[in-house]
Amino acid sequence: MKIILTHEVSGLGAAGDVVDVKDGYARNYLIPRKFAIRWTKGGEKDVEQIRRARKIHEIQTIEQANQVKGQLEGVKVRLAVRSGDAGRLFGSVTPADVASAIKAAGGPEVDKRRIELGSPIKTLGAHETSVRLHPEVAAKVSIEVVAA
Repeated sequence: MKIILTHEVSGLGAAGDVVDVKDGYARNYLIPRKFAIRWTKGGEKDVEQIRRARKIHEIQTIEQANQVKGQLEGVKVRLAVRSGDAGRLFGSVTPADVASAIKAAGGPEVDKRRIELGSPIKTLGAHETSVRLHPEVAAKVSIEVVAA
């Protein structure tokens, strides 16, 4: 099935790209989560609009990405969440929580869709996350999850 990506999808492409994927992957995952729309001849007009919007919001060069990477890796991020007696969280830490914690710690504003959590964070303590700033640049961010 031919689709137009509306958001960046790891391993598939960036917003505005037209890609071929299996029918089930498109119908059951990408389209319901608004990561993509079906490709049509009329949809080709949307591609240019999506690409213009992407160009405004994304980091343009590797130098900019490296500069933001330096800022992110220098920030001490503390995230206060509710937890139980044994150090288990009520729920888990989401990429949106991480993005707001980075901003609150004085770091640059990061899009939550660019934050990659290896596995859900469900315990107190220090955790590592990755932020994809550019296709070739990723920053490692240390997060300390503490009880609120």
